[in-house]
Amino acid sequence: MLDYLGLAALAAVVREGSFERAAKKLHVTPSAVSQRIKQLEERTGQVLVQRGNPCTGTEAGQRLCLHLEQVALLENALRRSNPDLLPDAPVAPTIKLAVNADSLSTWFMDAMAEFTASGNELLDLRVDDQDHTAQALREGAVLGAVTGTSGQIPGCNSWPLGTMRYVAAASPGFMARYFAQGVSTQTLAQAPIMTFDRKDRLQDQWMQAQGLASRGSGPRHFLPSNQGYVRACEIGMGWGMHPSVLIAEQLARGILVPLVPDTPLDVPLFWALPRSAQTSLARLTDCVMRAAGRVLTPAA
Repeated sequence: MLDYLGLAALAAVVREGSFERAAKKLHVTPSAVSQRIKQLEERTGQVLVQRGNPCTGTEAGQRLCLHLEQVALLENALRRSNPDLLPDAPVAPTIKLAVNADSLSTWFMDAMAEFTASGNELLDLRVDDQDHTAQALREGAVLGAVTGTSGQIPGCNSWPLGTMRYVAAASPGFMARYFAQGVSTQTLAQAPIMTFDRKDRLQDQWMQAQGLASRGSGPRHFLPSNQGYVRACEIGMGWGMHPSVLIAEQLARGILVPLVPDTPLDVPLFWALPRSAQTSLARLTDCVMRAAGRVLTPAA
């Protein structure tokens, strides 16, 4: 059987980033935390913490932290259904999730609101590109993820959520300045592109799909804020890819206009979590599926 005092120490170090801060959270000395983790590493025969600033969990360490989080979820469910079996004061478990920024801005907040309204669980979100959230799941850093990965993730189950539709759009003034002669590989090479971050490939995918990709794509602004990204396009800084549901009002009012009419980019999204957590996270899965169904285009 695993040493759960050692697991708690490991999780605290990974979460807090240092032995000293973990010790304060656990109300013990840093040497006690170090000793517990050393014993756990000796028992498992693996290094579990990369010592540094901050301290991070190795792949094995992350998976043990994930195991502890699942145990906390099971105990929490047992406490709620049979409080006499676990009479101690309830400790709300924290669920780590990975989600892309566009989902968080358009529909995932509704899923979180529904989930937290009917339970005591806490959520810890990691925001990343939909093509990279699956990696956090593979590494054991999160318990659930909204991902663009349709393939099988080892040890996980996934469900199609629907399709996020994106529109390439810019302000009328920007269109007049850069695309007066039409949208082409030549004009796109001169027009600044709004890019969310360096993982964001949606603009390139849209140009490729329209046969407009070239080696010398336009200059790029980087702006990792959904609200700021839309605003930057409204004021003519560049053109970008926007969730159609997020800019419906701007399109209706003509504040933003499509670069090329009727050329959306559809990105399928999936909900994935470890098979071992499927039962304990069933209620969260239901909330996620319902919220996605109200906004996303149903999967084909």
